[in-house]
Amino acid sequence: MSSCFQQLYAQTDSLIRKLDSLGRKADTVGQTNVIAPEAYTQRTQITFKNYFVLLGSDIKQQLFTPFTMPAKDWVKVAHYGLGLSGLMFADRPIQRRAVIWRKDNPVLTNVSSFITNTGGTYEAITLAGLATYGFAFKNEKIKTTSLLASQAYITGITINTLLKNLAGRHRPSVVNPDRVEARPTFYGPFSNTGRDKEGKKLAASFPSAHATLAFAAATVYAMEYRDKPIIPILSYTGATLISLSRITENQHWTTDIVVGATIGYLTGRQVVNNYHRYAKIKRDNGGEQPTPQRKKVSLKMQYFQGSLLPGLVYTP
Repeated sequence: MSSCFQQLYAQTDSLIRKLDSLGRKADTVGQTNVIAPEAYTQRTQITFKNYFVLLGSDIKQQLFTPFTMPAKDWVKVAHYGLGLSGLMFADRPIQRRAVIWRKDNPVLTNVSSFITNTGGTYEAITLAGLATYGFAFKNEKIKTTSLLASQAYITGITINTLLKNLAGRHRPSVVNPDRVEARPTFYGPFSNTGRDKEGKKLAASFPSAHATLAFAAATVYAMEYRDKPIIPILSYTGATLISLSRITENQHWTTDIVVGATIGYLTGRQVVNNYHRYAKIKRDNGGEQPTPQRKKVSLKMQYFQGSLLPGLVYTP
């Protein structure tokens, strides 16, 4: 039994080493992903075990990339930081204007509330529905894309939560959604970020989790279906609307949204590219051996006496 565990550990460790591009500093540079539906096979599918291997590699690369970036990337980060610093001066004026628009326009209020909810529960339900469809009808690409979106969610929220605890920034509104009650100030690690009218502790404002999650999922679907232009358009449009609704809902400053969206975008790209490196390893027979086919029950639609009926198929 111990030898089996040792073999499993060795295979997993080998796969992680091959996936880990930190030493090469080439996570996304020059990488071409094969997204044709026929490329998503049983050999390249995400299994229960490899899901967590990939997820661990995703989080590791996201956390340690800043320590391994080449100088040219740090120049880009410096430019981004300068632009963000300038935008911070507009945080409070933009927020005040957004509150006025919301108060003076009941339609905007209702639409904003609906969209911001779409970025929470409704978005998760949609992703779960797509995953269920992929599993039920054996569509490997939809199934894989949905699993990658969930990995991007987990990786993105890990980075987001870490930054929230380090930043300690207050939300624009603490009690009254029709007023800008706070200042866009960073109070530092583990600061008291206030409580709502019910006495519950408020999460820090910076960066926006809604923006992170929306853009993480949008980037995954946009990259996996880049051959269908309508998918990236719909994905990024939805993510943008969800993010902007957090401003009109008086829950986040503009810079919270920008940084949250950036984290989500970078996370989605990294998760997709990491999976495709894994798929290439599997196709080249350089990784783990494919998991033996197991007995399973699957859902299949079939015609019977002129009607379309669901049925269960048992594969021994």
